[in-house]
Amino acid sequence: MTLYYQDDAVQVTSESIRVDGHTLRLPDIAYVWHARGRTTLGQHSRKLGRGVLILLLSLPPLVALVCVISLAWSAQDRGNWTLALIVVAAFVVGALVLTPFLELPLGWLDRSYERGDRVHELWVQHRGHDVMLLSSPDALRFGQIYRAVQRAVEQQGDA
Repeated sequence: MTLYYQDDAVQVTSESIRVDGHTLRLPDIAYVWHARGRTTLGQHSRKLGRGVLILLLSLPPLVALVCVISLAWSAQDRGNWTLALIVVAAFVVGALVLTPFLELPLGWLDRSYERGDRVHELWVQHRGHDVMLLSSPDALRFGQIYRAVQRAVEQQGDA
């Protein structure tokens, strides 16, 4: 027996597929496909949160750029470049000091993209009936399970 995928709720082997305690024998499965399910409130809130996070990460550099440009403009009018260079140097040093702290919000942003924006559904044709095996908003996990089921069914057909 070959194990293709296993987690707390799903197990895909060369003999069967077990999802949430329901087991389907692999020889009874004829076809595998996926579909997009309805988006939930969680996906909508994740998109909104992602947009807010991108806005919050984008605003400080834009504000700093506007400040530097206006400082350079006023320094040109007054001919006082020393103060302008000191302020620009302070901005650069401040940006370099704060850069490591971006790891946490950028990690949140990465994870929001990994989880995906939609609910993914895994369907099989089992004994002539269409059966939805799994519905998951986690795009990464869904992809792993879908590929495992596909491999298992293909290997069953080759045997």
